[in-house]
Amino acid sequence: MRNQKPTGSNAVKLTAAIRSFEGDAAEPRRRKLVEELKAGGITDPRVLECVRALPRHLFFDTALTSMAYDNNALPIGKNQTISRPYTVAFMTQVAELAGDETVLEIGTGSGYQTAVLSLMCSRVITVERINSLSNKARKVFNHLGLSNIMCLVGDGSLGAEKHGPYDAILVTAVAPSLPEPLIKQLKTGGRLVAPVGTGPEQKLVLARKRKWGVDVKELEDCRFVPLVGERGFGKNVGLVKPHSANAAPAPRTRK
Repeated sequence: MRNQKPTGSNAVKLTAAIRSFEGDAAEPRRRKLVEELKAGGITDPRVLECVRALPRHLFFDTALTSMAYDNNALPIGKNQTISRPYTVAFMTQVAELAGDETVLEIGTGSGYQTAVLSLMCSRVITVERINSLSNKARKVFNHLGLSNIMCLVGDGSLGAEKHGPYDAILVTAVAPSLPEPLIKQLKTGGRLVAPVGTGPEQKLVLARKRKWGVDVKELEDCRFVPLVGERGFGKNVGLVKPHSANAAPAPRTRK
């Protein structure tokens, strides 16, 4: 486990975020959600503080704001979903962020996971293939004053090599196997947290890049929308077989 003591700038940023929304109408519901996450096994205090700080309802259309603090995945349009808070918290916790990292996120979606990451690290590069979702999330980031996020539109399965290498990569859509470009864009010692699967059964995995290759550990069952792209499922989701080239080189899998 890496040292997770926040750096000075991130501590200030997180404290400011908490103070900004203390006392708003949704704060009691966020506190209740934090207690649910604790009971579910989330132990990183910084992750829990982020959940308490961020107004999740701002990432939804008005019709769904009443459900914003339920521990459920919800639709956000364009056949996409926002992950349930437990999944966001768990993936962030597993990434073991200390505060000074550059993180790549594949699948901006609503932007909630991105916002959590922005309070946990130095810089977030987030890639979304659907332009309207990226633009919508960017407006929320600007409203919240989250200035350390760079939004890109494109094929997330190829990563964002220009801005790497990365200390951690989080993927919020399932791929047939770990996309090789993402492994290549990790720093040695970097962590990739991603769902993998080709059918109803999906596994969330943690891959660590070592000097000798990649160490892959299965974490838990999960359910994500497909990662559409060249190193994902292709445009015809459900019809395209996974490419063997997607696989990371010589992974060692542990359960």
